[in-house]
Amino acid sequence: MIDPLAEIVSMLQPSLPFSKAASGSGYWRVDGAGDGNPFFAVILEGSTRLSINDQPDIRLEADDFVLIPAAYTFTMSSDEEADDGEDPLRVTKIGDETRHGDPSGQPNMRVLIGRLAFETPDTTLIFALLPCLLLIRGQARLTNLVRMIREEAKSDRAAKDIVLERLLQLLLIEALRSDAAGLEAPGLLRGLADRQLGPVIRLLHEAPSKAWTVDELASAATLSRSVFFDRFQKQTGMAPMEYLLSWRMALAKDMLRRRDGGIKEIARRVGYGSASAFSVAFSKFTGLPPSQYGRADQTTAV
Repeated sequence: MIDPLAEIVSMLQPSLPFSKAASGSGYWRVDGAGDGNPFFAVILEGSTRLSINDQPDIRLEADDFVLIPAAYTFTMSSDEEADDGEDPLRVTKIGDETRHGDPSGQPNMRVLIGRLAFETPDTTLIFALLPCLLLIRGQARLTNLVRMIREEAKSDRAAKDIVLERLLQLLLIEALRSDAAGLEAPGLLRGLADRQLGPVIRLLHEAPSKAWTVDELASAATLSRSVFFDRFQKQTGMAPMEYLLSWRMALAKDMLRRRDGGIKEIARRVGYGSASAFSVAFSKFTGLPPSQYGRADQTTAV
């Protein structure tokens, strides 16, 4: 049976355009501006306070992992109080590590930070999968993965890009399937965790071209139509047919981007009886006809 989580993470094709090791000593603070791309950090030693997008501070300790799918503003700071005359914004390069605060003092925090990029431009897919803030505490497995990613990114070994992509895929899957990830926000993870909805979501991923009806899906979930519809929307944040349309369009965009078949073939594979019907639906969903979408994506990538 198809695993929707693994399928979507593979489609995202994550890469690591930026990573760094940093530490803090004494009283220090970092005020940063992100570009809306996913950002992650794992605390190696000590502790820090982190505020993302003007949200309340969270305290992070060793082996804590945090993933933010869209970081615009952030502040990271020490737990220690300010001393008179000390510049909390001071930055010094020490080897391959960026030191914040006192360059000669004992570090009170060490962190590995990275920014993710995805090959797919489908932000709807990304944000359906990722919660607005994913915090996983005390899992050394994730810390070790981030160390491996950092080492691979700094290397110049054969097949580096392939290894790095696989490690990043593994990092995302490990983080998202963690028991510590929490399922407070509606989305794919909460839908998959639902005993009756999980199998239905897998059916949609196994056969996206089938002409599914809400009645058929409700029957597969052994729920009445109204109960199924309400439960699906509550757990995933989308109505059943809206989810199916989003997945079909994600598949179509991926195939168009990779030039995997002509428009008529892609239309058939995502459940449309004709190229014209698919073109109308695709244009309404994305704002571009499929004949232009692949070309526009290639132009953007240049």
